[in-house]
Amino acid sequence: MGREKIREFARALGESAPCYFDVESARALGYPDLVAPPTFATVFTLQAGGQVIHDPELGLDYTRVVHGEQRFVQHRPIFAGDEITSTVSVESIRSAAGNDMITVKTQVHAIDGELVSTVYTLLVSRGVGDAS
Repeated sequence: MGREKIREFARALGESAPCYFDVESARALGYPDLVAPPTFATVFTLQAGGQVIHDPELGLDYTRVVHGEQRFVQHRPIFAGDEITSTVSVESIRSAAGNDMITVKTQVHAIDGELVSTVYTLLVSRGVGDAS
């Protein structure tokens, strides 16, 4: 993961903590390099989630999907220089008020296998009769 990508993400969030921008500030806090904001895993999970969205077995009509919520479980911070992989799975599917509620779980690992973050995303597939 590149330093400039972390800086760009932090700026987009309006963050001002020096550990997101200055290597020496991050190291003074005990980090090996720039540290990414906790929600930075979105960068990986958005792309990885496409595997689920476009899976023909799921049969999801993406034109009817809205983002319900997202939850991050950070096992350790993401640092500049990390090489990251993501594994996506469907955690659960349930119906509520004529809509399908699909919880997608993405596990983000460092290249050495260390679990870095687990991200849960709720997708709501609106029922056919729902005009909203």
